[in-house]
Amino acid sequence: MSSLGHRLVTAWVQLGPRFLPFADAATAELPIGRLLRLSLFQVSVGMALVLLVGTLNRVMIVELGVPATLVGAMIAMPLVFAPFRALIGYRSDTHRCELGWRRVPFIWKGTLLQFGGFAVMPFALLVLAGKGHAADAPVWIGYLAAGVAFLLVGAGVHTVQTAGLALATDLAPVESQPRVVGLMYVMLLAGMIVSALVFGAALQQFSPGRLVQVIQGAALATMLLNAVAMWKQEARQPRRGAVAPAPDPAFHESWASFCAGENTVRRLVVVGIGTMAFGMADILLEPFGGQVLRMTVGTTTKLTALLAFGGLLGFGYASHALSRGADPFRMARFGALLGLPAFALVIVAAPVDMPWMFLVGNFLIGAGGALFGHGTLTATMNRSPKEQAGLALGAWGAVQATGAGLGIALSGTIRDLVNAALGAFHGPWGLVQAANGYMVVYVLEIVLLLLTIAAIAPLTRRTADRRVEPTAGFSVGSDFAPAAPCASDPRGSPAT
Repeated sequence: MSSLGHRLVTAWVQLGPRFLPFADAATAELPIGRLLRLSLFQVSVGMALVLLVGTLNRVMIVELGVPATLVGAMIAMPLVFAPFRALIGYRSDTHRCELGWRRVPFIWKGTLLQFGGFAVMPFALLVLAGKGHAADAPVWIGYLAAGVAFLLVGAGVHTVQTAGLALATDLAPVESQPRVVGLMYVMLLAGMIVSALVFGAALQQFSPGRLVQVIQGAALATMLLNAVAMWKQEARQPRRGAVAPAPDPAFHESWASFCAGENTVRRLVVVGIGTMAFGMADILLEPFGGQVLRMTVGTTTKLTALLAFGGLLGFGYASHALSRGADPFRMARFGALLGLPAFALVIVAAPVDMPWMFLVGNFLIGAGGALFGHGTLTATMNRSPKEQAGLALGAWGAVQATGAGLGIALSGTIRDLVNAALGAFHGPWGLVQAANGYMVVYVLEIVLLLLTIAAIAPLTRRTADRRVEPTAGFSVGSDFAPAAPCASDPRGSPAT
């Protein structure tokens, strides 16, 4: 190779980690190609979230005429399995099979559950709404079929994501875990963005037949993405001829050991309240755009893409800062603070008739939620012992998903109750009557964000007490100054 060619290759290699997103997440043990392939399970999860929280909630409320309370309950039904994420993580920590896999069997079972739920969901929704040939069908059939479909998808999503993140934690070295977490959630948001754009374009001219095609296409894509993601990821460790392992502790013993960690309960409370604060808007932003701001189905579906784009940038920034030693709880607090002006913009957009303010608010909600989620998840990973990675991630996921589910269920219920109580009264500032319920929910979300900021304050004070002298790029007064290693952390990871 010539001298010039050698210099060009060297310069390109040096530029890669600096300018290619998350290129520095790869290691010798986990190359970038294998890491990207593993992250495809997050793409399938993002696609499911867009369908459940974005596209289908708008379609059910506006096109199919299903009450928002029933829609909120249906979308929240997958969260019935959220508390079991800790158990799923524990079982994947201790699972033994003849092939020697721990995580892969759970990813596969979750994939089958998602596929089954999506396969029957479109027909269940049409029966639920009493459309077409289902107009004379008994109502209970629609309720039962839709409930089972949403439960199957929810169980599959929780299982796939819990086991997949645990597998990523097993494969990634400790020092690269914040970047791996960032990449995993960037792929989640990338899946949401692409899915929202595809679903929005496919449903621009809505029809029951097109709805069936879109949802069953998502079922097939889920199966393919997850199969590629888990192919040759987890090393086989056959049991034949191996030394008999020591008995695993029972679930209640592992859970007691996990909860005995420093500030574990407060950390989970912060995750729950903050997630509920951001999650209450999930099923209302698109209907709000349709009913109050008079947006079309295609336009409101693209709001999910805008929300995910904000989250994409938020995860990118959080991953960069946390990989340099930033405090995860200060990052989470910054995300909660960013949510305050975001919801204020959403509230103000309707009376001043400026849709761009609504769009900016959506973007900031996505960015704030990403900063909050990345911060709390990184803190959980840093605190979890290696043998309890699945349990710790399951506990975080259980609280996070339960908070999101409660937020979704409460938001639809509160909206309907407020609108029913106020009757035909116009909304504030002369808006349509439907705006009353939306405004109450958005104000409540601001209150929950303030409670989150108050609950996280003791955690940021404790990490500030451990702070070491600042390194290059961080000032003493910076909210994201690196913290000293916690003496109680056996792995020497950053204090949280």
